[in-house]
Amino acid sequence: MHIKKITIRQMKMRMKSPFATSFGSFQEKEFLVLEVTDELGNAGYGESTAFSAPWYSEETLQTNLHIIRDFLIPLVLNKEIKHPDEVSQIFSPLRKNNMAKAAVEGAIWDLYAKRNKLSLADALGGTAEKIEVGISIGIQKSTEALIEVVRGYIQEGYKRMKVKIKPGYDVEVIRSLREAFPEVPLMADANSAYTLDDLELLKQLDEFDLMMIEQPLASDDIIDHAKLQKELKTPICLDESILSLEDARKAIELGSTKIINVKIGRVGGLTESKKIHDYCMEKGIPIWCGGMLEAGIGRAHNVALTSLPNFILPGDTASSSRYWEEDLITPEVVAIDGYITVPNGYGIGYEPNLEVMERYTVEHFTFEG
Repeated sequence: MHIKKITIRQMKMRMKSPFATSFGSFQEKEFLVLEVTDELGNAGYGESTAFSAPWYSEETLQTNLHIIRDFLIPLVLNKEIKHPDEVSQIFSPLRKNNMAKAAVEGAIWDLYAKRNKLSLADALGGTAEKIEVGISIGIQKSTEALIEVVRGYIQEGYKRMKVKIKPGYDVEVIRSLREAFPEVPLMADANSAYTLDDLELLKQLDEFDLMMIEQPLASDDIIDHAKLQKELKTPICLDESILSLEDARKAIELGSTKIINVKIGRVGGLTESKKIHDYCMEKGIPIWCGGMLEAGIGRAHNVALTSLPNFILPGDTASSSRYWEEDLITPEVVAIDGYITVPNGYGIGYEPNLEVMERYTVEHFTFEG
């Protein structure tokens, strides 16, 4: 592939409803879409998952824009790339900035699959024809409201309920949910809201037969999580702490985690995601694909990744209509009875809707070799 042109679109879309976690609430979603074009006119698409503020990680939309425009594009523009696995090596001299790297790398993966007349899932080595999906539910105004939201998603067929928790909104909330839904697969996501001082409180969650508690302690920690896991029956799932295969290896060896959430942007792209997948499969650690409130292009990448065989737990990739009045792709991502069919068209398998993309584009930048 000869990379001839790269376009960055700065997008702004309004979600159907606000999304609240332990670090804040928002409804406007700003993000970047990358379009990478080769010498034959084929185009591949990627999406940056960084938020507009550093809630989840230190990366933001503006830092991603800076890193992509000023550092990453010069490294790949007008270059010959035989396989997308080369991109992470090309980017390796630049420290971190994983979400920025993943956006560019993801577009090149899509382009590679299209050039080779493969679906992205096939290009990655995926085997599943459909994937199980769960739902991520933000903090609600009341426990009663949360129960009704969960009830609705159960009726829609979603296979797992992920509920955000924070200090003061945790044990009693989960207790109420478990009493209302004794059999539903349920997990709690803490987004690093607790410390080891909260050990006795977190141990109370063991009585509710949760699938897991996600990232209860600091976002860069694996040591205290190992101490906590020894005290809990509930499996700990690490999210923010895992930025690479090396992080996954160390966390598993320390006993810090029994499950890993793989997010393409967080770990720096599809190539690193595959490496983590393969290592966890070898070690018998189940994984699932987390969500970052992606629009359609990022959502399509998640679907393709989740087709790999060790993604054995339902992920966060819900239907487009869960978040958006209209999405950027045709057809939109649709979950039916808790399953999404993995598309078999070339590349991501969904067509970018350029008319809709133009409507939500705030600014765009084009670079040609």
